[in-house]
Amino acid sequence: MMKKLLAILLVILITIPAISQIKFGLKAGVSTTTVTMNDLVKVTSGSTTYTVDAISNAKYGFHGGAFLRLSLLGVYLQPELLFSTRTNEYVISDKSTPQSTASYVAKQNFNKLEIPVMVGLRLGPLRLNAGPAASLLINSPKALITDPNNDYKSLYSRMTIGYQAGISINLLKMLTFSLSYEGSLKKYQNQIENRTGTKFNLDDRPNAFLFSLGLMF
Repeated sequence: MMKKLLAILLVILITIPAISQIKFGLKAGVSTTTVTMNDLVKVTSGSTTYTVDAISNAKYGFHGGAFLRLSLLGVYLQPELLFSTRTNEYVISDKSTPQSTASYVAKQNFNKLEIPVMVGLRLGPLRLNAGPAASLLINSPKALITDPNNDYKSLYSRMTIGYQAGISINLLKMLTFSLSYEGSLKKYQNQIENRTGTKFNLDDRPNAFLFSLGLMF
């Protein structure tokens, strides 16, 4: 993963001498994230069985950071470094017995460093852009299943690669408004491990819409 990031940085450094215009900017905004799971996941440890299902309703998050815009002949490269937050919610149900109906909602809060590298095309006041987005988890969300009789661990992918695509518009040569869609390329990002070491994959790829306001210098 580090080799991929170094390759991206190398491309940026090689490109800079040919750039006709370089702008630095700060941006911040909100995101709405939905989490979908294709199948209900059953997690077992001994005689205890739980089911895990994602709540797909959109949750709001925050993102903010800095970006560079390197322009040449109507095409531009825009690497960004952003701090972002996200909340996922799951319904955890105890299925140890046929009569069991106990369930609860578990929330997981994620703090991440996002590194999108967008390639864009300027069409009048509009800009169309798309590119890869690396995501680095910087906190440890709490475990999904809390059972005093069994030891469940939640395992997370620290680094994932996704993509972003969107549109933006500039005003007064300083302000930029953007709307982007973010998706993940990795199917399994999270796992639950029981006390015997068995791992259960959660196919819970998040998708998000991001609205941002930026100030360029």
